[in-house]
Amino acid sequence: MSRLNRLAISEEGFIFDPETGNSFTVNKTGLFILNLLKEGKDAEDVVEALTEEFEVDREEAMRDVADFLEQLRLLGLIEKAEEE
Repeated sequence: MSRLNRLAISEEGFIFDPETGNSFTVNKTGLFILNLLKEGKDAEDVVEALTEEFEVDREEAMRDVADFLEQLRLLGLIEKAEEE
């Protein structure tokens, strides 16, 4: 996920893409997911980590991860193949 690796991410959830100059903010959950993705975790690993870290059931975690990955794709930060 090289596109994600170029991002500067603060502990407060402010994200800056130095290549495009775009900036974004995410909540605590989004920050958690982004950090896992930057570590090379896949969607399944992220779902598992969410269910362990937060009080969320597997189905809700799967929906949240799918929605978040779609947003990253729309922002051009990941491609479809990288989501799997």
